[in-house]
Amino acid sequence: MKYDARGVSASKSEVHEAIKNLDKGLFPNSFCKILPDLVAKDPGYVNVMHADTAGTKPILSYLYWKETGNMQVWQDIIQDALVMNLDDMACVGCINDIVISSTIGRNKHLITGEVLTQLIKGTTRFIEAMQLHGINLLLSGGETADVGDVVRTLDVGFTTFARMPIQKVIPIEIQHGDVIIGVSSYGQSTYENRYNSGIGSNGLTSARHDVLSKYYDQNFPEAYDPNTPARVRYCGSYRMTDTFFEGEERYEIGQLLTSPTRTYMPVLKQLVDQQIPNIHGIIHCTGGAQTKVMKFVKGKRIIKDNLLPIPPVFKLIQQQVDYGMKELYSVFNMGHRLEIYVTPSEAQSILDICSSFEIDARIIGRVETHFENELIIESEMGKESITF
Repeated sequence: MKYDARGVSASKSEVHEAIKNLDKGLFPNSFCKILPDLVAKDPGYVNVMHADTAGTKPILSYLYWKETGNMQVWQDIIQDALVMNLDDMACVGCINDIVISSTIGRNKHLITGEVLTQLIKGTTRFIEAMQLHGINLLLSGGETADVGDVVRTLDVGFTTFARMPIQKVIPIEIQHGDVIIGVSSYGQSTYENRYNSGIGSNGLTSARHDVLSKYYDQNFPEAYDPNTPARVRYCGSYRMTDTFFEGEERYEIGQLLTSPTRTYMPVLKQLVDQQIPNIHGIIHCTGGAQTKVMKFVKGKRIIKDNLLPIPPVFKLIQQQVDYGMKELYSVFNMGHRLEIYVTPSEAQSILDICSSFEIDARIIGRVETHFENELIIESEMGKESITF
């Protein structure tokens, strides 16, 4: 896989192997590790802590900024890093009163003080936007370090912490007969101010090198690992300011690739607040994309045969490289980044919540008991069966 040749892993198999013997917390099959309450030592409460970054997306922001001078991308990158933490926590029912702390490493020769100012503004903007939906985030501070010998351009990460009632924890107990609700990663929700391509913050190493041209290889050596073979570096045909057409719609390449990762926090807060029963799992389709759920099931066949349409950004990637279905759906979310596993009787209530935010959602599949773990994906690209 080209993904491996570029020094990254969609499955993170080495990471999972390294941590396989670590304690898995109070709910071993939860999406996030659930810890005993270390704050007040109250058995009725648990602690949830998370850490993640925007991955390699800051490189795309850097290239777009250098080409266009657009500073908005630096505010957006904060959302990418925060969502990778907050939406994971929301999958276990943790949706409020969350403390956040940033960790930013920059190459001072390339990333200016003005960029740091934009990053801080982006943090404030996201906090204020979530407050409008009753989601309280508290910024405790953070660390900004000049580490040019370590970081080629910029690295943006957050650590998040919250305390929540144990009875509100949503563990993963996916069952035979459950339906799967897929919640779209693209479009424009009521809490977004422009179209979201749905690219998210996973698979960006491949997207960047597959879509963008050798111009970036030749002019921005700081935008790739020199150990990456030249044959897989910036192999595409586009510049950031070029145009991609999907039907009659026109999209700028840079806007598609730097579109901020959509948060599902307002949707999931409504789901928790309305106490919708019989939810057997919420999956944030990040690392591993459409195969992510397979880490949380045993003896199940997961069938996804009614997927949402593939949005333009992933058709752009397909146009540049002839990926097989297995690789595409293991690296990219391909149109939905959130899955809710629920009994059929509760599905409409969840779909109504999504609709209230003008987010496309549908029943994309179902769960069956099976002698081994199997994932079946059927889309406009074809059909793929993957055994785990």
